[in-house]
Amino acid sequence: MFELTVEKPEDWWDVEALYDLCFAPGRTALSSYRLREGVDPIRELCFVGRDGQGIIGGVIRNWPVCINGHLAILLGPVAVHPTRQGEGLGGILMHAALNRATDLGWERVMLVGDYPYYKRFGFEKLEGVIMPPPTNPDRVLGIELVEGAWAQVKGNVERAGDCNPEESAHL
Repeated sequence: MFELTVEKPEDWWDVEALYDLCFAPGRTALSSYRLREGVDPIRELCFVGRDGQGIIGGVIRNWPVCINGHLAILLGPVAVHPTRQGEGLGGILMHAALNRATDLGWERVMLVGDYPYYKRFGFEKLEGVIMPPPTNPDRVLGIELVEGAWAQVKGNVERAGDCNPEESAHL
C-alpha cells in the first residue's frame, strides 16, 4: 500500500536521489531536461509515493511546455525504486498525475518514452510535434485530456513559463 502526496520542498533531495538511482548518470543531458531548465515543475502535478514506513518508493514530476503557442504538460520523469518495481506504483503515479491534470483544466500531456509501456495509459505517437534533438520522433507521445486537444498542435516543443500560483511554494 502506498500513500501519494504532493512533493514538498523538503522531498527534493530524496526525489533527486531516486532519479539518479533509476536513470543513467547523464539523464540531465537529455533534451527533456533542456526544456525544464530554469522552469519550476508544476507543483500540483508532482507526487511522491511512500510505503507504510514513509519511505519514498516512487515519484513523478511534470513541467509546462509550449508548442506553437499551445500549452502542454511534459510528463515525467516518473521513477520507481528498483525494490518497488512490479508493484504497480508507476501506474498509480501516472493515473494520479493525469487525473489531477484533468481536474486542473489541462488539455494535453506529452512525454518522451516507450510506446509499448505508455499506450496502456492512452498515449499515442504525436505527429508533427518536434522535441529538441537528439530525440527519436517515435518516442514523442501524447494524450488528450480534452477531446481534440492535439488536433491542431504542431511544431517545436519549447520551454514555457512558470505555471505555479504565486502563493505556492516552488520546488
